Parts: sequence; C-alpha cells; structure tokens
Amino acid sequence: MAWVLKMDEVIESGLVHDFDASLSGIGQELGAGAYSMSDVLALPIFKQEDSSLPLDDETKNPPFQYVMCAATSPAVKLHDETLTYLNQGQSYEIRMLDNRKMGDMPEITGKLVKSIIRVVFHDRRLQYTEHQQLEGWKWNRPGDRLLDLDIPMSVGIIDTRTNPSQLNAVEFLWDPAKRTSAFIQVHCISTEFTPRKHGGEKGVPFRIQVDTFKQNENGEYTDHLHSASCQIKVFKPKGADRKQKTDREKMEKRTAHEKEKYQPSYDTTILTECSPWPDTPTAYVNNSPSTAPTFTSPQQSTCSVPDSNSSSPNHQGDGVSQTSSEQLQPSATTQETQQWLLKNRFSSYTRLFSNFSGADLLKLTKEDLVQICGAADGIRLYNSLKSRSVRPRLTIYVCQEQPGSSVLQGQQPAVGRGAENGSGTPYVYHAIYLEEMVASEVARKLALVFNIPFHQINQVYRQGPTGIHILVSDQMVQNFQDESCFLFSTVKVENSGGIHIILK
Repeated sequence: MAWVLKMDEVIESGLVHDFDASLSGIGQELGAGAYSMSDVLALPIFKQEDSSLPLDDETKNPPFQYVMCAATSPAVKLHDETLTYLNQGQSYEIRMLDNRKMGDMPEITGKLVKSIIRVVFHDRRLQYTEHQQLEGWKWNRPGDRLLDLDIPMSVGIIDTRTNPSQLNAVEFLWDPAKRTSAFIQVHCISTEFTPRKHGGEKGVPFRIQVDTFKQNENGEYTDHLHSASCQIKVFKPKGADRKQKTDREKMEKRTAHEKEKYQPSYDTTILTECSPWPDTPTAYVNNSPSTAPTFTSPQQSTCSVPDSNSSSPNHQGDGVSQTSSEQLQPSATTQETQQWLLKNRFSSYTRLFSNFSGADLLKLTKEDLVQICGAADGIRLYNSLKSRSVRPRLTIYVCQEQPGSSVLQGQQPAVGRGAENGSGTPYVYHAIYLEEMVASEVARKLALVFNIPFHQINQVYRQGPTGIHILVSDQMVQNFQDESCFLFSTVKVENSGGIHIILK
C-alpha cells in the first residue's frame, strides 16, 4: 500500500514538472525578445480600432442612468437606435440610477435633484409643430393628458407636479442616494398623429426623454445635469405585445446570416444620452440685457418691405443695398429673426422658430425646411434665406419721350452711345421687369415706373410701319425680344380723361 502511494506522488510530481515546463516555454515565446506590445498594437486590426477608443483620462461616465422596464424590438438593425413598444395607458417603470463615481459632483451629494419626463415626437417635422399637434389632440381628447405618473406604484419620488399647459410632461424631485422608480403611463397612440386615418397606417414614433437639474444659487432647479431619451411606439392596449410577437416571429424565419444584421431583443430599454429638450429652463437663460430689440444698423434702419408691384431698380432705389438689407444676417438675434420672418410673410412659423437666431435658421438645409414647413413654404423660406430673387421672364427698357424732342419717326436712340434729345439732355431709360407675359402687365409696370394713374390708361399701342398704331396684345408681348428698347409718348383721349400709351 505504501508503495502505491509513493508511485502516485512520483507521477503527480512528474505531471507538475511537465506543466511548469510547458508554461515556461510559453513565457519564452512571448518574451520581450520575440514580441512587444507596441508591435502587437501596430497590427492593422488594432490600428482601425485604436482611434475610436478614448483614453482612460478622457472617459466620462454620465452622472445618471435611466432604465425603462420594457423590452426592445428584435427587428432593429445593428447601429440603429433601439425601438420599444408600449401599450396605451399601461404603467411602465423607469429606474432612476445614480451612476456617479466616488467624488463626482459633490455639490449634489445629500441633496435632491429634479427630473422632467416627457413624451415628445421623434420626427423632426412634428417636433417643430408640436404645439399645433398637441392642441389638436387636446381638442379631440378634452381633459386627458398624454403622459401621467402612476404615483401609487412609484418609489422615491417627491413633490410630483403636472402643468395643465404641458400635457406631455411630468416632473418630480428625487434623492440620487435612494432607490427611485417612476412609473409612467402614455395615453396617446402613434396613429393619432398620422395624416390619414383610414386604418392600417404606420404610426409615428415618439421619444421618452428625461432631463435632470440641480439647484442654482437661488434654490431653483435650473442647472442642467443630464438628459437621456429612447425611441418608442405606442399601441392600443395589448397591441404592443402583439407587435413584439410579430417581430419575433419574423426574425425566427430569417436565416442565421440575416439575423446577424439585427440587434437582439433586450428585456429593458436603456435611455441614451442626448441634448436637453428646448423647453427646459436652461433654454430660457439669456445673458444679454432684456431690453426690447432695436434696429440700429444703417441697412436695417432704412430697410423697407419691397412692394410686390415694384418693377424697376431706378424706381426702387439701389437694388444692391436693398437686397443686402433684406437678407437675414448670421449675427441676427432671436428678436431680429422674428422681425425678419414677419417681414417676409412667414408669420405662421414665428412660434416654431421663436428660439432661433439668424445663424440657427441659416444652418437649416433645404430638406430640413421642407420637412418642418412643408414643401411650398419650406422652399419659399429657403429661397428667402439665400436671397434668391425671381428671374423676370422678360426685360425691356423704356424712356418717356419729352414734348419737343426731335426724334425721327421709326428711329430710337442707341442705348450706351450718349444719345440725346433735342434739348441736349440724354435719354434715361428705365428697366421694366415682366413676370407675366401679358399686355396688362406692361401697362401696370409703366404706370408704376412713370407715376401714371393705372386707371387712366385706356390702351397701349406700338407704332408700326408708316406710323400706324398696333394694339399691344398678349401675343405681341410674348414675341418681344428680351432687353428691347422703347420710347413712349402719351396721347389724351377726348371726352374720357384717359390716355393712350404709344410705344415707339
């Protein structure tokens, strides 16, 4: 028996020796003489990832984390934002978690913070028309709210408040050091804000956003700390469960290769960091004096809204200075931007752009404006911001013939050659820009440029061969050559007090 035990010890010691020898061999292969960590990191696979990895001293954890206890959809592609389905009126828990490291934000240790939870639109166009959308919903659902707190189920929340004018927001105080859970109920459904209500339409997505603030020097909760949000869709009761089941069944039918392109479904939804919602108190902080806006710029002080009937740069004044004064400048304040919108007939959008400065508005692309304002007004606003004037369809140059001028019949002074009338005064022509190729447009523009009462103009004639008078018709205007030159005279009509205009 002793012999057997001794043999076991010998075998065990041999195995240990062999294992140590194998480890020592591995150590020699990975020694500094064979490889170095810098060589390993220099490989291409690490080069691609190296730039995207932040340094340890640059990493910054968010102070809070919000987790909604609702499963995410499995039918969301990789790198896309998660999507969570909710049932209308059902209570869902949002856990308010303190994510600070030791020593972070000591000013809020032992103090309460305020959080505002909102249900807002995910679509940018609906975000800018939020007020109108919510007013329409309120009209159809009097007395209801879009978002409510289930106070009996909530834990750790203090001083809950709901503003009657903000049906989509709730706010409360909470202590980050204690367990806190807010149970919310969303009462609007995604299909209530679709343009058509024929059934089967795709509902619009919403966002659940949480903004958290700390107290300022005056004890008001206006200092922003953290914001996070997630994308949701709201269905009628039990509709979210059916939609989740449908998505899961669709994914099960896909191949393994196709499934790799989609995110897995998670039991909870983590709200991702985002910018604070514009309606938060920080959006109203104004460092500039709260005086009424005054327009002291020389261009702005002389700027006037152009008359839509104006036709000639000589009649309007200097066209270059007028264009520059009408253009919205990047340095324009929010008040000046509001004035510019009103002057350019965008009064219905002044509320949407109430917090926009000139630079903010100019940064919007054509696609952004079309999405916010619709196709017609979006394109019009984009052209106004870029100072794109409408190119006239026809330009003609007209000079009024003075009495006593000696111009041979059928001859016209050449423009740019110092042509003069009989008194030695050079002929001065005015540009007429026609947006419509009709005879009435010619008469109207002539009346504006030369201060002739429009109602007194009976007919407009063109002097033809041998001095005959040809009635100017729409067809004749359409056959005018661009940048044609005309002299014109006026002839009084007997017994009517009107005049005829004769183009030569």
